[in-house]
Amino acid sequence: MFSLSRTIAHIRRRWVYGLVSTLVALGLILGTPSSSQALPWLDLLFRGIQVIQLASMSDSQEVSLGRQINDQLLSRQFRPYRDSSINQYVDQIGQRLVPASDRPNIPYTFQVVNDNAVNAFATMGGYVYVTTGLMKTADNEAQLASVMAHEIGHIASRHAVQQMRQRAIASGVASAAGLDRSAAVNIGVELALNRPNSRQDEFEADQKGLATLTNAGYAPSAMVAFMQKLVRQGSVPTFLSTHPATTDRIEALQARISSSTANNGDGLDNTAYRNRIQPLL
Repeated sequence: MFSLSRTIAHIRRRWVYGLVSTLVALGLILGTPSSSQALPWLDLLFRGIQVIQLASMSDSQEVSLGRQINDQLLSRQFRPYRDSSINQYVDQIGQRLVPASDRPNIPYTFQVVNDNAVNAFATMGGYVYVTTGLMKTADNEAQLASVMAHEIGHIASRHAVQQMRQRAIASGVASAAGLDRSAAVNIGVELALNRPNSRQDEFEADQKGLATLTNAGYAPSAMVAFMQKLVRQGSVPTFLSTHPATTDRIEALQARISSSTANNGDGLDNTAYRNRIQPLL
């Protein structure tokens, strides 16, 4: 058994060394130092291999990277809200939503950020954040759950992973495939803070979020009601984005909700919700 392992290891080393030697030899033949673009094909080859690695990131790799992004966000960017009853309440809502989502097979972490701004966001690997300002603004549990379901929709669609791949290619950070974790974490933090979701991403997260909300037993009308409330207040928060326009998103959601079942489900009791978030008020 020992000799077989050594033989396999020896074969692997010879294969790798042979591949590297071949690439270097080809580079010397096809490109010279005097060329203005020496070995461009070799650089692109290695970069292409690493982009493929990022495109095929496994669930465990995504969760691990998300954990590192989360650590940096909470240590440098945001202040976690420390009241245990509020955090438990938000986690309870989130864990109810997860089994009804399109991606229930990864661990999810739901956290409250101490910030009066009305905001919510998600990072890769199942990390979802809501601000205390958003919780105060929501009228009921279903409205809060609708925002969390939308963020779960982003995670289910792996939007952050796709955006990281695009950003890595654009910036030339080939090691963002996970080989250089510090670069990947920096990109992940930047994406979380700047939220560069496309029109298609937002519509997709709305669609998946509505399905998750409904399948979890919450009243689907809450998603539209909360968006309408924020529009009436005149200041559209970051998580709603301005691309696409919130009114377009509301119309798309309304087209998917039957008027006869819009209020069927849990979470519409405003008084019960206020009692649950009393420490915030």
